[in-house]
Amino acid sequence: MSLPISPFAASSSRAGSGEILLALLPPERQVLQRCTYQYPLKLIAPDPHHSSEEKHVTVAFFLTYGGGLVGGDQISLRVELQDATRLVLVTQGSTKIFKSPQRSVVSRQQLDVRIGSQASLCYLPDPTQPFAESVYEQKQTFYVQPDATSSLLVLDWVSEGRRARGESWTLWSWKGRNEVREFDERSKGRLLLRDALMLHEDGLGSTGLFDKSNNMGIFGTLIIYGPVFKKLGEFFTQEFTSQPRIGAKDWAANERITQANGVDQAEQARQREKQDGILWTAAYTRGFILVKFGAKEVDGAKRWLGGLLKQEGTVERVFGHQALICFR
Repeated sequence: MSLPISPFAASSSRAGSGEILLALLPPERQVLQRCTYQYPLKLIAPDPHHSSEEKHVTVAFFLTYGGGLVGGDQISLRVELQDATRLVLVTQGSTKIFKSPQRSVVSRQQLDVRIGSQASLCYLPDPTQPFAESVYEQKQTFYVQPDATSSLLVLDWVSEGRRARGESWTLWSWKGRNEVREFDERSKGRLLLRDALMLHEDGLGSTGLFDKSNNMGIFGTLIIYGPVFKKLGEFFTQEFTSQPRIGAKDWAANERITQANGVDQAEQARQREKQDGILWTAAYTRGFILVKFGAKEVDGAKRWLGGLLKQEGTVERVFGHQALICFR
């Protein structure tokens, strides 16, 4: 018996693919014109809210069914922010990378984002969490306008896995690459920034990832770019510059007047950083502020980075408190 013919046209969407199109309609009304996705990718977009600046901000949750990627899953998301729009892209928890049946079975994630003139993207996801014997590749490309009016804040971090189950850095392979390019319809665009991280266990008896990690449970990168985040970038560079160098005395500490119960607040923060094993650096390169960091545990990294972002205030003021959900 033949099956009935569907009256609907066949879907052109690929499994794991999704698309977000954010537009600004008169009179300055921000709308999500397109939000589509296919399993195992899932997108949730609550109603737009207003930031403290009384401008519309759209929040989209970038998720996967089951909270992660099973061996061989492929997801791809294309995002376009038209001129003068604001988007917050977040997750609802760590993206788990489950065990692969063999090293050749790779889970992949690809994100391509075009940011229009005067548009801003705030992408602060939870960290990826690769389980034992997992294989993962990630490529994220952000296209900004040549007139340097696009703004971009991207957090990319990876944790050790399930330490309680003895899975600290027992993955097979984790590869991540972030690129920022100038938008050009005729080509891939001029490369402005490329940042890559590769974690690989060759299984040949050499020093393992756990030993190489130096007791770090998480590594991350924060990319800061554009006029909206100019003060945030300056804040991170000033904070890093003010840190005492290794083996040097912090003479400025005696001159601080900010006190809390007779104890210097900045000194308290540094003691917490020391307990959490925070190591970090910030550098200016080609118009970007690039922050690299590591910590003993995820919670310590969240306390440190979330505390700095809240202290400076740009993210919460411009995008609302939901933008910082990954630090709760």
